[in-house]
Amino acid sequence: AEQQELLLRLFRLLLDNVTELLDDDSWMRGQIAVVQDLIAGPLDTRSLEDATRGLKDVILKQGRLRHSISDVRATVKNMMMTFIDRLGTVAASTGDHHARLAGYSERIGSASNIDELGDVMEQVLREMRAAQDEALSSRDRMVAVHKEVQEAEDRIRMLEAELQHMSELVREDQLTGSLNRRGLDDVFERESARADRRNTPLCAAILDLDNFKKLNDTYGHLAGDGALKHLVKVVRDTLRSMDVIARFGGEEFVILMPETAVDAAAAAMVRVQRELTRHFFMHDNEKMLITFSCGVALRYPNEDQASLVARADRAMYQAKQTGKNRVVVAE
Repeated sequence: AEQQELLLRLFRLLLDNVTELLDDDSWMRGQIAVVQDLIAGPLDTRSLEDATRGLKDVILKQGRLRHSISDVRATVKNMMMTFIDRLGTVAASTGDHHARLAGYSERIGSASNIDELGDVMEQVLREMRAAQDEALSSRDRMVAVHKEVQEAEDRIRMLEAELQHMSELVREDQLTGSLNRRGLDDVFERESARADRRNTPLCAAILDLDNFKKLNDTYGHLAGDGALKHLVKVVRDTLRSMDVIARFGGEEFVILMPETAVDAAAAAMVRVQRELTRHFFMHDNEKMLITFSCGVALRYPNEDQASLVARADRAMYQAKQTGKNRVVVAE
């Protein structure tokens, strides 16, 4: 056990150092964040398997996107080389054209009769037409290459945006699709700063499924997983798009509600409870009523996340102790 703890400590140090070396927009940051969160808490086989499965999927998709970006960048490079070569050809053609015109000028100066002048003028006109055709052809080819380069650059931007999105996916809980704790940290940082700046309320709710262990023991982990996913869906369908739900651990979730007074936040959670009684969770064609106990807290000015969540958590335990399936507002 002591060796395992030392190994974990060394691993944390390594991850912290790697994170410092990465750019702010590096696609690797999300993956490292997941591993950091994992080793920060109690380790169990289930959480390790979930994290491994999720990271494998993200890493595979990121690898494909990186190869696509490399291919498109190579295409852009080749097109730019073609463009430069074309410019060189145009310059050479222009130089040859000027040299021939200089020769025609000398022949005009030395012409002794009108027939000689007519012959030279005919050659000059042919030269001018040929130069014009070459210029138009070169212009069309360079316009086409320029368009292809722009399209390739747009493709690169799209792929990079998709790669960034894949990196952000590791901030989601792989089972329910809600945010994980890392994602919650990011949202809280943003929303708390906005609340302080605008002097608007920010509420947090912690909800915990009632009798979840009994559900798992009776019907198995697949039923438990399905219940968690069902809960997240009902929450999202009931609350506003600006409200955010994150899985805090096990069957526990945190909901952030910006610009919401505490009474309104508590009422919103009661609405979610009512929706759960209307939309039953189905497992193996059997209806199951799932409920949750909830604590709601209004953030104090400049209060940090740990303090806010702790107050909401105490209120949630009070709801558990007074009968479950209740919403209690923190003092």
